[in-house]
Amino acid sequence: MEHKTSSIPDMPPLGRLKGRRIVVTGAGSGIGASIAQLFIAEGAQVAAIDRNEEGISSWFKAGQGIALKADIADEQSVNDAVRRAAEALGGIDGLVNAAGVSNTDLLRDVSLEDWRRTIDINLTGSFLVCRACLPWLEKVQDSTIVNFSSGQGLQPFVRRGAYAASKAGVISLSKTLAMEWAPIRVNTICPGAVDTPMVRAGYSEEALRTQVGTRYALGRVAESIEIARAALFLTGGESSFVTGIAMAVDGGRSYH
Repeated sequence: MEHKTSSIPDMPPLGRLKGRRIVVTGAGSGIGASIAQLFIAEGAQVAAIDRNEEGISSWFKAGQGIALKADIADEQSVNDAVRRAAEALGGIDGLVNAAGVSNTDLLRDVSLEDWRRTIDINLTGSFLVCRACLPWLEKVQDSTIVNFSSGQGLQPFVRRGAYAASKAGVISLSKTLAMEWAPIRVNTICPGAVDTPMVRAGYSEEALRTQVGTRYALGRVAESIEIARAALFLTGGESSFVTGIAMAVDGGRSYH
């Protein structure tokens, strides 16, 4: 069956996050940048956090919240950034952990340094940011956390062992936090391949279309805005009775 790329429907902002104060990590590019921009359009004040200050400054404007540089694998850096975010926003009632790195080594070849870096950023980094935000999230009603796993965390591929292990850990971490930290709602998004700079570093545009896209029931990879809209749902009031889930936003990869 031949699949055709469908147009992504336009969804005008409706003020779904008006008055919310939300930390977004990995906001310098890709999915994180799309999430931060969508949340701002929906009325939130955002603390946009990334190691890449230039990435954030390419789109961030005064009055939208605060832009901060931090290394999420470093506890002190995380704590300082979250404290500054809370001071600037007057509190925190939402978090989206979109920062992450990839690794494409076979497990027999991956260096211990690269293994640790992948785990430290993707898994430990998510934990550190969640814990740093907790004192503020506990102070308000209807607070939310959205962590980012991956389709690899559900169904790993060859050459994704370190990455898949880190992302499977994020799913378990999030489910545990949803139990321990209720009524804070904690959910996980598991994207498939998304057209971002990180993915394009490993695939040409032709390969994304003919090799990667054919793995998906919808016959294409995602645009970052499509993943951002899932984060909007899990952060907004429409998902008020949803917690502890791992949501596959993968165009059918996980069953196709």
